[in-house]
Amino acid sequence: MTPDDLAALHDRCFATHPRPWSAAEFEALLAGPPNFLLTRPQGFLLGRVIADEAELLTLAVAPEARRQGLASALLAEFAATSRARGAREAFLEVASDNAAAMALYARADWEIIGKRRNYYAPGVDAVLMRRTL
Repeated sequence: MTPDDLAALHDRCFATHPRPWSAAEFEALLAGPPNFLLTRPQGFLLGRVIADEAELLTLAVAPEARRQGLASALLAEFAATSRARGAREAFLEVASDNAAAMALYARADWEIIGKRRNYYAPGVDAVLMRRTL
């Protein structure tokens, strides 16, 4: 997937919050050595590993391809890739009104460790989650 492809899919998945990322933003992120991209025909995950910590930066699956195991497969590959790069734990943040994503992460053994109040919009917190790898 090119940065333009990533931005187009991200736009389809995140129309309001978090705001969709541009192709230029994806290009800059992909140039960073700690960052890595996992792709499938209708989805992707962007993560990074610094020292012994991984961060899931974004996960996007085309609306028509959801609930078919694609996000779960990307999460499993993220964990394996992060471990291979030396990470022992991983972190992410998710919008508090994204119930589907929060359920996905909970099924994959992520636990809530905090919140950033009104981070995305008034009344929409960033839920911070952690998982041991």
